[in-house]
Amino acid sequence: MRIKWFSLVRITGLMLVLLYHYFQSVFPGGFIGVDIFFAFSGFLITSLLIDEFANKKKIDIRGFLRRRFYRIVPPLVFMVLVIMPFTLLIRKDFVAGIGTQIAAAFGFVTNFYEMLSGGSYESQFVQHLLIHTWSLALEMHYYILWGLAAWGLSKMSKSTAQYRGLISLVSAGLFLISFVSMFAGALTTKNYSDIYFSTLTHVFPFFAGTVLATLSGVGHVGNSFKKWEAKVSLKQALAALGGSVALLLLLSLFLKFDSLWTYLFGFLASTLLACVMIVASRMLHDKLPKVSEPGFVTVIADTSYGVYLFHWPFYIIFTQLMSNGLAVLLTTVLSLSLAALSFYILEPTLAGRQPVIMGIQMDLSAITKPVFCSMIPLSFFMLFIAATAPTVGAFDESLIVNALNQADSKMQTTRSQVDQSKATEYNVTEGVTLIGDSVTLRSREYLEQVIPGVQLDALVSRTLASGLEVFQNDIANRVLLKQAVLALGTNPVDNYEDLLNQYVEALPKGHQLILITPYDGRSAGDENSLPVKVRHYELELAKKYDYVYVADWYQTALDNPQIWAGTDAVHYGSDADSMAEGGLLYANTLKQAIDQANSGNVKP
Repeated sequence: MRIKWFSLVRITGLMLVLLYHYFQSVFPGGFIGVDIFFAFSGFLITSLLIDEFANKKKIDIRGFLRRRFYRIVPPLVFMVLVIMPFTLLIRKDFVAGIGTQIAAAFGFVTNFYEMLSGGSYESQFVQHLLIHTWSLALEMHYYILWGLAAWGLSKMSKSTAQYRGLISLVSAGLFLISFVSMFAGALTTKNYSDIYFSTLTHVFPFFAGTVLATLSGVGHVGNSFKKWEAKVSLKQALAALGGSVALLLLLSLFLKFDSLWTYLFGFLASTLLACVMIVASRMLHDKLPKVSEPGFVTVIADTSYGVYLFHWPFYIIFTQLMSNGLAVLLTTVLSLSLAALSFYILEPTLAGRQPVIMGIQMDLSAITKPVFCSMIPLSFFMLFIAATAPTVGAFDESLIVNALNQADSKMQTTRSQVDQSKATEYNVTEGVTLIGDSVTLRSREYLEQVIPGVQLDALVSRTLASGLEVFQNDIANRVLLKQAVLALGTNPVDNYEDLLNQYVEALPKGHQLILITPYDGRSAGDENSLPVKVRHYELELAKKYDYVYVADWYQTALDNPQIWAGTDAVHYGSDADSMAEGGLLYANTLKQAIDQANSGNVKP
């Protein structure tokens, strides 16, 4: 039984995900679209299980798992096979470790793979092409575990009412366990990505939908819901649907991935709004019996899973080759086309059904046979790409090498620095201490060339918050050199003003603070983006304190667009020449600020 207007729930979830990936600086909270899918999946799956029990007084667990397999696995395999040839168009960095990514995707453990590899969902500068399959992993975990649980509960139930009650009780308990785990984890963790990826902490939207299914349902609807539905007018149902969509869109504009409030309340709010959408859509189905769902709405909803699968790898590939606008257009067209091919032709054929397009059964054997035959060479090509791909990309390799060299250099200089401290008025050792992130680490060779003796302490994904701990430790251990340089802010945090003030306050007397402004080409020029706001505040601090100086890397980056061709717009240089040019620009920008500080004031 197909419920009209449920398509709007799927489309809303897909729309938010696409807006987030295509225009992240405008819709930083669009990742909640995945939670809409989660809640709807929990509702739909449980509703169908309740309907099956109501009709047959038992659950066919094998049939349930078989249906889930045919719905999820074929499109996933099709997507991986199709995108492999396109990887030849981009740098090897993007296929580094692709064999492991494919294995994780097919094994439905991408979420655990990303957690173990230490990846950040938003801050991967060379993005994993299959990172988006983390959500399929959670979905499969839910399907298997909850399917078995629902089957077990059916064995204990003597009536449909009792089955509903048991499902409601158990799923409510699992919802609370999962949400409390996310809530508590958000208050203690320093890496929100682990909470986001974890099955335990992020499965609660499924169970919100599961609880809702025991109240509403698809075919077998509870009496309490029928009574409630009778009291709700058509206008009220439409208002609830439109209002929930509007609020979800509003959340997508303001939620931030690295914000504590997102994990304490944001995901819960988006889940509850998704449930409101589901209920309103279910009511509209009954209240508008003579109004048909528009065909294009049905098609977009039917293909939403396939579009989700295809859009991310295509978007990453095409953004390396063309402007964002063209990449968005080409990604959307290709994703819709391939998703339609998968849903309307490949999937029913594999399941032994006749393809049905727009309600019409069609004999497409002339098409399906060559399509399936093409899977054979594509499979061999996938294996070839996986076997020949580097384990670590050139970008990651350069960071590892620079980190090792940095550690060796720091070990050699720290002892002599302590032993040879010059007895100035403030007992301060001359020199430069540079605390930075992956951009700094990438620039190590050029910094040491332009600023001999610079003491580097750089780390991938370091933020102003984690950098403050390094800063305070250097002060406590008396190893902070006269000129303390902060190259942080590319990995933004909301409380940047408070953190920068803490740096200024903690800076010991006789020292100078030099701030390298952050640059993220994906949001450059956007006055509402955090990197731009950080820069503005750093410039204000330099005006306020005469011992604070600015190395304006942001402006240098804007003035030299040639160093960003083919990059992630954060780390300059896609080849040896642009790498060297970008590194020297970065180092000389800092050198100019150091020269200014040498003739300026220190903290009194």
